[in-house]
Amino acid sequence: MNDRSLRKDRISGRKICRGGWNRGAGVHVNSNRFGPTFPHILWSEFVSDPPHVEKPSHRKSNMTAKRSLHIRRNNQRLHVLQPIYRAIVSCAVISVSLVSLTANADESQTPKPTFANVPYGPHDRNVLDFWQAEGDGPRPVLVYIHGGGWTSGDKGSRGPTFEQYLKKGISCAAINYRLSTQAPLPAPVHDATRAIQFLKSKAAEWNLRKDRIALTGGSAGACTSMWILLHDDLARPDSDDPVERESSRVAAAAVSAGQTSIDPKVIEPWLGPNVLQHRMINLAVGEKTIDDALKNYEQHKAMYVEFSPYNHMSSDDPPLLMTYTANMTLPSENAGHGIHHPVYGVKLKKKADACGAECHLLIPGVSKSDQYSSATDFLMSKLLAP
Repeated sequence: MNDRSLRKDRISGRKICRGGWNRGAGVHVNSNRFGPTFPHILWSEFVSDPPHVEKPSHRKSNMTAKRSLHIRRNNQRLHVLQPIYRAIVSCAVISVSLVSLTANADESQTPKPTFANVPYGPHDRNVLDFWQAEGDGPRPVLVYIHGGGWTSGDKGSRGPTFEQYLKKGISCAAINYRLSTQAPLPAPVHDATRAIQFLKSKAAEWNLRKDRIALTGGSAGACTSMWILLHDDLARPDSDDPVERESSRVAAAAVSAGQTSIDPKVIEPWLGPNVLQHRMINLAVGEKTIDDALKNYEQHKAMYVEFSPYNHMSSDDPPLLMTYTANMTLPSENAGHGIHHPVYGVKLKKKADACGAECHLLIPGVSKSDQYSSATDFLMSKLLAP
């Protein structure tokens, strides 16, 4: 193979052939203009003959028989390895998608926060970072909520590039919250909600516009962002805690690969059984396995219903933009594909359209917005509006 027949894999940086097949790993990455899709295994990259080979007859030579046996053994190995390859590359694709949610390649790295690890609640992970933008008058705010299935992640990982927003006079924040491995629902989502209320309580000190706060995040961070966006106000005007007296309502959200429902009785019919193999679903309610979560479903039903953003969509909700990768395959191919499936967005978009709420869905080759080409365009428009 000559150099002209090679190009670089956009995810790993390794060279792959023009047909898209990585001969070292046997994984196909479709790098068309819509971005990467999920991988498939190419048998001919592991063995030079096709996998469907007749059993050796008595007339075949020993060499031919050994060759056929080698092919069948490769077949068996790949039957085991195929879901592993799919899961690995699927995770890589989702990571690329989340990084690119609001970041541009030519942007400089985000500067150090103005205030770091500011406590907004009583728990160790109730901390946030804040970047103060310059400008006349109170500034709008973009808040990043990290993903990780509510089981992992940190405010410093895979967030948007704040620099482009700071240059436009938009202050930024990134939050941590308790994980479901420490405290199941409602803790992760209610912590994030309190962080929004805390920011509003600092409006005068940090020069913020309470009515111009937008949320962004990927995966579980997207789910939390949508829940806060669509949920009724959680303010408690009579509370002794000044933070709780602040409104939890925000102005907009732009999210990527988010779960619009976490209810196993809802998402399995939407996406197939593989989605339930993702630990986000069972750990969200404190169960070690999905079997335990399903066995005790009636005990957890109210929690699953409450923390599914789909159930809170109404006509008076603020604007929402969702982005997903383009793999519409059903049933979902594996747990990683299922938990980030574009059908989540399709379902919520359909409900939003039915009730008249502003909702934009970007899925390459499947769904587009007439107003916004990216999450960045959407967020800039909503945060900088007069």
